[in-house]
Formats: sequence, structure tokens, C-alpha cells
Amino acid sequence: MKKKSKLSEKDKKSWEDFLKNPLNIEDKEKNKTETNKFSRFKFDLHGLSIDEASKRVTEIIESCYEKGFKEILLITGQGHHSNLDKNVYVSKDHSTLKGTIPELIKNNSALSSKIIKIENASLREGGMGALIIRLKKFKV
Repeated sequence: MKKKSKLSEKDKKSWEDFLKNPLNIEDKEKNKTETNKFSRFKFDLHGLSIDEASKRVTEIIESCYEKGFKEILLITGQGHHSNLDKNVYVSKDHSTLKGTIPELIKNNSALSSKIIKIENASLREGGMGALIIRLKKFKV
């Protein structure tokens, strides 16, 4: 970028006017915190039964959607402590929170209509023991 050697009178006047009344300048930090205020909601489902977790997840999705959150991070765990190996009649995938929560959402049209995508969390966020639910924007 080339530096101007001398300011014109018009540039000087513009600068003086700006210094007197800088109201037209956007506060980037203020807008940044307001828009990111509701970016992600996090909830840990450990210790809840499938029924309890299903009710809670339904409440969370409805509430987060209405409040304008963009994402929900649900900590489900990986199901290692579910003792499913002892019963051959129980599905390992559908008897854990990790497996049932996406099915609950997919089979509930009121919930699935509010969701863009469900995906596994990154390793840093919980990996295979967590889900990220990306929400659509709330329409008034």
C-alpha cells in the first residue's frame, strides 16, 4: 500500500468530520458477541435412561430452536457401560443413547423439521461419544 505524501483539503475535512461524529462506524466486537451468543448449546446425557434422554432431547431441541441456537452438542457416551453383551436379544446400536437419539429425531417430524444435520462430534468435542445437531433458523 502506497502512503499518500500529502492530504488534500477534502480528506482533511472528512477526517475532522469523522472525529467529531464517529457514529457511522460499526462496533465489530459488539456484533460478534451478539451473533455468537447463541451459537451452541451443550448438554450431557450421561446417567439418563433412553426414555429420560428422549424426553430431555426433545425439550432441548425445541427450546434451542426457538432461542436461535445454531448447534447442540449432546454428550451421549459410547455405550461401553451399558452391559449389552449379556443379552443376545438386545441391539447394541439401538440400546444406547448414541444409537437411539438420531433415530428419535429422524422418526419425529416435529423435531426433524428443525434440524439441518446430525453428525458425530470431532475428537476434541467428544468423538464417537457425542453428537452435533445443526439447527435451522427459527421462523417467526
